[in-house]
Amino acid sequence: MARHHRPNDWCSQRQDCPRTVGEGESLQGPALHASRRCPIRCAGPLIAKRVFKEVKAIADTGFLVAFANRRDQYHSWALAIAEQVTEPLLTCEAVMAEAAFHLQSSSLVFSFWRDGLILPALNISEHLDRLSELAARYADRKPDLADLCLIRLSELHPRYPVITTDVADFSVYRRGRREIIPLIHPLGRHRRRGSHM
Repeated sequence: MARHHRPNDWCSQRQDCPRTVGEGESLQGPALHASRRCPIRCAGPLIAKRVFKEVKAIADTGFLVAFANRRDQYHSWALAIAEQVTEPLLTCEAVMAEAAFHLQSSSLVFSFWRDGLILPALNISEHLDRLSELAARYADRKPDLADLCLIRLSELHPRYPVITTDVADFSVYRRGRREIIPLIHPLGRHRRRGSHM
């Protein structure tokens, strides 16, 4: 049976429910659960041309951080996306490492995996040649390992869009030679340059 990741359900089922982290806070500080005070509403268009009723996709760092951090500007958007997830979002260990760093909690990111929100789906050693090609191709943008792995995941799973807040880079990246990577992002037509957060 398809599982939707409603934050309220997540917290009600777990005694050690992940806590969100506010700016300048650590997990030991006064952070709150993801669903306690934030209404589920979309902060912008979910997908450039249409809204999917069910999300089967690839998760980038910005989405995971926004989902867990109630003070993130895209938190409401990320919660709305998570509600539509029907199977684990594909990702990579590099994204998990970045998210753990920004959230200051590896345990929180492991809980995403354990609870079925995400699934690491790329063995870097099996794709080293292609990742090296992508690194050389986009050297001028100085892509991090997470971005390279997500491009590769998009090549391997062409029907899955990438859920990201990093529109500046992912609107430039291409899978294969010229194919645009489909994105789910909160920025609508107003594409801003910036980092994952």
